[in-house]
Amino acid sequence: MPMGHTTTAEAGSGGLTATEHRLANGLRVVLSEDHLTPVAAVCLWYDVGSRHEVKGRTGLAHLFEHLMFQGSAQVKGNGHFELVQGAGGSLNGTTSFERTNYFETMPAHQLELALWLEADRMGSLLAALDDESMENQRDVVKNERRQRYDNVPYGTAFEKLTALSYPEGHPYHHTPIGSMADLDAATLEDARQFFRTYYAPNNAVLSVVGDIDPQQTLAWIEKYFGSIPSHDGKPAPRDGSLPDVIGEQKREVVVEEVPARALMAAYRLPHDGTRACDAADLALTILGGGESSRLYNRLVRRDRTAVAAGFGLLRLAGAPSMGWLDVKTSGDVEVPVIEAAIDEELARFAAEGPTPEEMERAQAQLEREWLDRLGTVAGRADELCRYAVLFGDPQLALTAVKRVLEVSPQEVQEVAQARLRPDNRAVLVYEPKSPETVPDAGVPEDPEQEATVEAGRDETETEETAK
Repeated sequence: MPMGHTTTAEAGSGGLTATEHRLANGLRVVLSEDHLTPVAAVCLWYDVGSRHEVKGRTGLAHLFEHLMFQGSAQVKGNGHFELVQGAGGSLNGTTSFERTNYFETMPAHQLELALWLEADRMGSLLAALDDESMENQRDVVKNERRQRYDNVPYGTAFEKLTALSYPEGHPYHHTPIGSMADLDAATLEDARQFFRTYYAPNNAVLSVVGDIDPQQTLAWIEKYFGSIPSHDGKPAPRDGSLPDVIGEQKREVVVEEVPARALMAAYRLPHDGTRACDAADLALTILGGGESSRLYNRLVRRDRTAVAAGFGLLRLAGAPSMGWLDVKTSGDVEVPVIEAAIDEELARFAAEGPTPEEMERAQAQLEREWLDRLGTVAGRADELCRYAVLFGDPQLALTAVKRVLEVSPQEVQEVAQARLRPDNRAVLVYEPKSPETVPDAGVPEDPEQEATVEAGRDETETEETAK
């Protein structure tokens, strides 16, 4: 099959480059050479996540991620893990609202093995998908839900706030983990149809980053992926648009066996890929991104009413992003005390805007996080796939920080005024079941040592399998 390709000039920061190619079957390929260490990262993003699921079949994208590790035509059972780890590599997969990804980091001389493995399951998973593997992984996912959501303190917070933030029927109303009832209802034919619809080369982006020979790498990709047929039956995802502001404060009180009272809130923020989203990221970093943030200084250091306070951004491209506020109270402090202080700080920030020092610190923090991601071959491979799948252009990964550094203090203040308001949030309050379950934690002698709870930024997935 013919292979078309385009080559880009040096882009972004630090001399990082990427070249783009496309197979005749529609598979997009992004390569980035990096000869600093003798390793190579392979990352494969499929354009399917929980937003593509239908009512009654939530959790299917995540369940299928697990099934992709259960063998294919030429790799039986747990062979994918055994072969990669036996060659000195590491691997995993994750599922989010907007995509499912699979990745390996290998010694450079074992790159061909990783490409063959990914191609084999893309092209032939159905040959190995049967009732036994379906039941095995259904049980694994259900147990993951118990361990990470249902049976841990505050475990269902993300699920509850998501349901409050996005209305019933919205594609982001449910989280990737899915419900127990829907996991039980999923059939083998559901899984097979899911694979036929979404696991096609023209619905995927493959990136390879590291100590590679581009020509040889492309030859291997053509050899192993080129004969896999494309599929054109993918339905368009449902519309995820919503008004800029919720218009009211949604609220739920949860009484559970938790170690301390907690206040969590989700604010509706601009879509990922926009300048306003970058401004929102800076605002939340200033307000709650670490121990130098306004909320940490106010609640933990000054008032000593909380032991942890964080505010982070979950970037979403197909729906409004979510600003995640998470505060754990100290001792017997009541939630209204915390909430009043938070509202006071948000109102002050909206009225006055950030100081020059806060802007410089926040931009430096986000720049460091960006450099950390692109500084590893695995992180860069993932970012190149992300921008290719969600925004159509992998080159944007190499210049993302430039856009953040161009945001002005006025833009940060404007997004705070428009979005960080009581009528634009869903609030979740955790109350312990009985007074004796609340430890008298008090305030640590040195608040500097208290860990800040931060919401996951865009690089932190909503789901990750524990393989």
